[in-house]
Amino acid sequence: MSDPSGASPQTYAAIDLGSNSFHMVVGRQDGDRLALVDRLRDPVRLGKGLLPDKTLDNHVVRRALACLERFSQRLRDLPPEAVRAVGTNTMRQIADDGTFLRAAELALGHPIEIISGDEEARLIYLGVAHGLAAGRECRMVIDIGGGSTELILGRGMEPGRRDSLYMGCVSMSRLMFNDGRITEDTMNSALLRAALEIRPVRHFYQAGNWERVVGSSGTIRSIRMVVKSNGWSSEGITAESLRKLRKKLLKAGHIDKIQLDGLSEDRRPVFAGGVAVLSALFERLGIDHLRVSDMALREGLLYEMIGYARHQDICQRTVDSLATRFGTDQTQAQRVQTTARSLLYQVSHRWGLDISDHERVLAWACQLHEIGLSISHAGFHKHGAYILANADLPGFSRQQQAVIATLVRNHRRKFSESAFRNLPEHLIEPTRRLCVLLRMAVLLHRGRSPDNKSMLSLEVSGHKLHVAFPEGWLEHHPLTHAELEREADYLTRAEFKLRF
Repeated sequence: MSDPSGASPQTYAAIDLGSNSFHMVVGRQDGDRLALVDRLRDPVRLGKGLLPDKTLDNHVVRRALACLERFSQRLRDLPPEAVRAVGTNTMRQIADDGTFLRAAELALGHPIEIISGDEEARLIYLGVAHGLAAGRECRMVIDIGGGSTELILGRGMEPGRRDSLYMGCVSMSRLMFNDGRITEDTMNSALLRAALEIRPVRHFYQAGNWERVVGSSGTIRSIRMVVKSNGWSSEGITAESLRKLRKKLLKAGHIDKIQLDGLSEDRRPVFAGGVAVLSALFERLGIDHLRVSDMALREGLLYEMIGYARHQDICQRTVDSLATRFGTDQTQAQRVQTTARSLLYQVSHRWGLDISDHERVLAWACQLHEIGLSISHAGFHKHGAYILANADLPGFSRQQQAVIATLVRNHRRKFSESAFRNLPEHLIEPTRRLCVLLRMAVLLHRGRSPDNKSMLSLEVSGHKLHVAFPEGWLEHHPLTHAELEREADYLTRAEFKLRF
């Protein structure tokens, strides 16, 4: 058996940059079993440091980066493919042109994916489901984070309906209990505000649509510890135990005066907000009893990484599903992909493109570049980009989703420079270069001919490209010659120079 502190390919680490705390969990794959060997947690309070202009308080920035530097020491011996870090609600909101994200990645020593609420919910369900006994009953999973609450319905290992609600223990505490006072009025106002968030999705999750309710996250585990320590519920959390807990909070009257067995000191500032959110969910969805899972998002990330190692790629399944749903011509897509891959291999070193990472992104864009045709032939690249930018794509981070949408938007006609400006700064130039490769591959297969186009050679130097064909080939393909001349004009406007 491998040493969990070594660089074994069977050891994985998942990092969750939440709105309340940063977490890291390290697990070792032992056959079909995942053994957790290390956990680290730091209550960074990222959400509390989010200012009205959506930038971060400098003190919180320093606290977050110091935490990530500590995490990086634990990751030092792990290969890059064995580490995955994600940011959730607060990270989705930060508006600083990627400055904090780049600093965070530098401190951690690994890329950080910003995931959507829907993707967060999917990963939470994956983690929770692996911690439950096998069964096909319909489960509702609730995860209360610092800035959002995820609701998921599913059976077995497969999540179904997923919703991310804009309320969490940090955001609710900051909004309703910011001065520390806990009164009947503030608690009722918090319950009402939470009820308004629940209302649009209530009919999907109300009693009768599930057979079991499972909760995860630090908020729910903290509430379980308190109700158990005080003798109000021996197993999980009940509606009655929540009512008793709220009475105790109202009796305390202030966050600083809360004295409850089982409540940790670092959880105290956001505890009232978390209790309000869970209480509203119990009342509005008709929950009498909730079981608590010790697994959630981080464990979901670990199990997904193990799936990648076994070639169970959720991203590829998502792409295949989209291609089927929109009826794309996969024979044509495969032709484009084969040529694009050949071009990538020829220029990857000179253009600084990583084969293991960028080949997958380019392949996905090739497979999906025509999905807009199902809507209209006119401007189908724009339709396809809109679909990809706004659809729920299980397995994809928001950065990946934005890159693929940008590639599809720009695979033909004029370059849309505004589409590239929507990307994080460090992704703009690699995406522009991938886009040129995709455009060339699509152009060469415009006639949808089965002819092999991999015999061409491509040389690059900065933004200069030189494409060489076998002698006489262009003379026998005048339409392609004309297309290349037009493409040279398009690329010139995008500051690339094409010679052929």
